[in-house]
This record gives sequence, C-alpha cells and structure tokens, in this order.
Amino acid sequence: MGANLYHDGATFRVWAPRARSVHVVGRFGNADDWRPNDGNRLVLDENGYWAGYVQGVRDGDPYKFYVVGEARESYKRDPYARELGSTPAYPHSDCIVRDPASYMWRAGDWQRPAFNDLVIYQLHIGTFSPGLGGHKVGCFLDLLERLDYLENLGVNAIQLLPVVEFSSPRSLGYDGSDLFSPEMDYTLEGDAVDPYLAQVNNMFAQHGKPGMSKEALAVPINQLKVLVDLCHLNGIALLMDVVYNHAGHQIISQEESIWFFDCAHGPDANQSLYFTDRTHIGPVFAVWKQEVRQFLIDNADFFLSEYRIDGLRYDHVSVILSENGESGWRFCCDCTSTLRNRHPGAPDIAEHWPVGGAIVRPVDQGGAGFDAIWSDALRESLRSAVASAAAGGAAGVNMGRIADTLWIPALSEKWRAVQYIESHDEVYRDRAPRIARLADGSNPRSWYARSRARFATGLLLMAPGIPMLFMGQEFLEDKPWSDDPGMDERFLLYWAGLDGRDRHMTDFLRFVSDAIRLRRSRPGLRGEGLRIISVDEGNRVLAFQRWVEGVGQDVVVVASLNESSLYGYRLGMPDSGTWAEALNSDFYDQFPNAETRGNGGLVRGIDVPMHGLAASAEMTIPPNGVLVFVRG
Repeated sequence: MGANLYHDGATFRVWAPRARSVHVVGRFGNADDWRPNDGNRLVLDENGYWAGYVQGVRDGDPYKFYVVGEARESYKRDPYARELGSTPAYPHSDCIVRDPASYMWRAGDWQRPAFNDLVIYQLHIGTFSPGLGGHKVGCFLDLLERLDYLENLGVNAIQLLPVVEFSSPRSLGYDGSDLFSPEMDYTLEGDAVDPYLAQVNNMFAQHGKPGMSKEALAVPINQLKVLVDLCHLNGIALLMDVVYNHAGHQIISQEESIWFFDCAHGPDANQSLYFTDRTHIGPVFAVWKQEVRQFLIDNADFFLSEYRIDGLRYDHVSVILSENGESGWRFCCDCTSTLRNRHPGAPDIAEHWPVGGAIVRPVDQGGAGFDAIWSDALRESLRSAVASAAAGGAAGVNMGRIADTLWIPALSEKWRAVQYIESHDEVYRDRAPRIARLADGSNPRSWYARSRARFATGLLLMAPGIPMLFMGQEFLEDKPWSDDPGMDERFLLYWAGLDGRDRHMTDFLRFVSDAIRLRRSRPGLRGEGLRIISVDEGNRVLAFQRWVEGVGQDVVVVASLNESSLYGYRLGMPDSGTWAEALNSDFYDQFPNAETRGNGGLVRGIDVPMHGLAASAEMTIPPNGVLVFVRG
C-alpha cells in the first residue's frame, strides 16, 4: 500500500472502491506534473484498489493522489504516506516518497525486556524537553539530551504519547490525521539538524557504532529512527501510543484528508469510506469493513517493523468495542494475533474501562489477545489514601482498600496490570492534582507532601504489575502539564529544580531511582507471589510479601501513612533470621537524613508465628514511610 520504491521507480496503491478514477501526481525525477491525466491514471482491481508503477521516482519525491468520485474530485494525501512535506520545497504536495531501507540500523542485537521486567516512563515529545534546539516545541532529537537522565533513573521503557501527524497546532496526540507519518512538528529539516549532528554521532561512537551524515539526519523520519536506535543502545525500549478508536476531528474540514477519501458521497458521514457516522472526539473508524481493519493493523505492524518500536499502547479499546460491537472485538483479535505472529514478545497494552480479564485473555481462549491492560484500582486507592491523609493525623485512611487493589483478581497474571498514580489524563491542566499537591494542597514542598508522595510512589514501584511513571513524577513535579509549550511556562516541567534550585526535587529523584533499581535487581518484586501480611487501619500500616513462585526470593514491604514513628512494631515474617533493610524512604528526606528513623539496616526474624507466618520481627516504622526487607 502507498508509495514503495522499486528498481528505478515506485509502485503506488490505494483503496478507493467507489472512485471513478484515481491518479498519482507529483514531482518524479525531472518530471513535475500535478495535473491528472490518462498517463498518471492508476488501474482498478476487482477489490477496489487502484495501483500503478511510475518510472523515475526517487527517494524524497513529493506526490499525492487525485481522486475523481461520484460527488466531487479532489487532491488527497496518501493514507499510507510515510512522511508529509512541510517546507517550501514541496508547495504542491503533502506526501513524500521514502525508502525505509535507507536508514542503517545500529542496535541490531537489541533484546526488549520481558513483560514483567518493564518499568515504563510516559512522556510527551513536544513538552518533555522543549527549546533545547532553540525552538519551543520539543522534537525527537531533543529527547536525546535526556537519554542519560532516563537511563540513570533506571526505567527500561519509554512510552511516547501519540506521535503520528495531527492537524491541530499542538496536541496530546489523540487527534491523528495521517497515521503512518510522524508528527512533522517533532522533526527538523536542512540546517536545523546541525546542532544535533555531533551529539548523535558522539552517542553512536560511545557504543562503537558508525555515525551518520547530515543528509541522512535531515530526513525527518530518520530522526524517530535515531531515537529508537539510541534508546536500544542505552537499554531502553520504546513504546508507542496508538489511537484506533477515532481520528482527529479536524480531518472533517480538510479536503485532502482521509475523510470521504473516494469522493463518492456527502454529507452523510456514514459514507466516508473509513469511518462510521459516530464520533468520539473525532470520527470513529468503521472497523466492520475488512479494509479498514487491515489499514489499522498495517499501521500497527508498520511501526513495529519499519521503526522497530518495541510495543504499543492502544487508546480506549473500550470505545472500539462500544462503537463497533462484534466488529470491534474481531479487529482487536485480528490485530493482536497478527502482531504476536510477526513480532513475538512485543507488548500489546490496552486501555479499556472497566478493567476486564477477557481483554488480556489469549484469542484461542476467547479473549481479545492483549498482553497487559491499564489498571485504575491501585491508582484510585493510593490517591484516595493520600488525599485522606492530607486531612490530618486524625483522619480515617483506608489502608485495606490499597491492599485489595494491589492486583486485580480478574487478570490471570499479576504483571498484566499496568499500575500508575499519574498519567497524561490525571494531571492534564486542571483535571486532577499531581501527587505532591494532592498530598499537601497548601504546600507541595512540605514534609507532609514529600513523605506522602514517597509513600505513594514507593508502593507503586513495589506493587505487582508493570509500574508506570509520568514525566516529572520522579522529581516531585507539582504543577499540571499542558501539551502546548507556548503556554505559560508554569505548565512546563521544572528541570531547573534539578540543577540545585530545589533540593527536595533532587532528593525525591534519588529515592525514585533507588526504588526502581531495587525493583529491577530483586526478582521477588517482579514475581507473581503476593501475600497481604497485615492491614492495620488504626496505625495506618500495610505490609505485604512478594516472591517468585516456586523459587522464593522473598521481599517484605511495609508502608505507613501514620504521621508519627512506630517503635517496637511487630510483624509476621516469612521465616526467621536476618532481613536486610534494602530501602527506607525516610533516608531520602534532606538526603542523607542524619535522623533517619529505621532499623539500622536490618531486622531479625524470630520463631514466633504471627499473621499466619512462621516468624515475626520487631521494627521501627518511620512516619509516612516505606520499608523494604530482603534476605540478608
């Protein structure tokens, strides 16, 4: 489908079953002709696909389709366009022919992490690192400036908010218009890549890999490939957010968009070829049509194949199902089955509300075939507990609810739940406060805010499932975020705080980084074993055990939202002997905290049964603290 270079030309293929004729026009080699004629008319097959071969087409040539339909005729962008033109050099075209084989991949031996080993960091390209290259909107190459930071943080997967071309000037990414092209605002052309060239080649050289030329880096789609390559060389997987429940509403006003692509009817929205007459923010894809299902499956496969993306997060699968019924379910099954066959080990992560086990059940067992699913239960219980604790030491805090939501019984394996307390949805503009401000609405830098935020984030990272952080959460960012970096700077991440202007941010970052490393170094924190040891509502204390089924590697996690230290507190332990205090969140307040309340690095289990376990240990629990014990 689309434009594909072949020998000394290119093939073009597009679906337009009701069109009277389809032409491919553009500037091909030395020929520059944007007018439809018999010479550039494509040939229709019995399935409604128009195809043809054009000699002399080269990499970088601009083109588009000209569709003559029953209702009207119009230039149309290629639904499969790999890149959209955005410079005066291509005044007549929005589509650029690109050779996917022209980029030389350098991380060929990369192996993505196992599902249960993932620690995800969600970010928005446009606002994560804006302005590093002298422009307001962050681009793919700007993220390279923060790659060492993310590696040092300890995450092993980045999840990008949607990065396909969208019509609006700025966007969260959920209003895509051209699904195969990266957002051109996130790319650079010509001399604009000069500030990045040396950095890119130095980063490749650090891994013993060859550099690239300015001409290669100036190809816009190569910049996303460079990002993927360097993420892999630094041990980080790259996940993409894809939106198959709807397209951006702006395409309705774009004559050359996919909307009413074959120009057959109007204004009946149900006749728009790719869409139904239903809307969810934008028009809903008509996945009851096999060709539309294939278009979306091709898109998912495209990013895993041509960009070597490691996995996908599917926006609002629940909308796909509610708006398409059985056809929506069939699409999900077809998509996950295809990708599992072609890209085994690449995670398919669904957003579906409510959380349901059938979504992550294998297709051959009657499920939709996704690997993991976003889960809101722990998020809501932790946020609720923190908000309750913010009312003071006498307020009731439901610790049992946290215990009940550490995992979802409907899921066959615990790692199938993606757990988080902040995401692009919760903290976007005025929707809900970030965790530091939720913890203390009057002062998000107070001890109360800092310690409660450590409680919530620490529990997230020690809980079963796949933990996910939202950008800035790791350094106590308390402001809401916006997708528009041109807005008030108060909505942007306060990176300057890590340069010595806010010690609390630096301390919190150190805590999160150490907690992530503990999780990744201790198999028990990634295993399937979970036992609630104790829920003490009166003292606001929760304790639970994690382990690897059939192996052991036991870990005990103790978390308190009590505003005072608890001394001589006895808890059941899996067995007697020395248990090392591998993490004490109190140590990170005014790091290193000389007055840390804890256990001097260890506790000793004795053969006194308690809480249904064979042994018990006496310990000190710091206020609003998280303790993690492992076998010494």
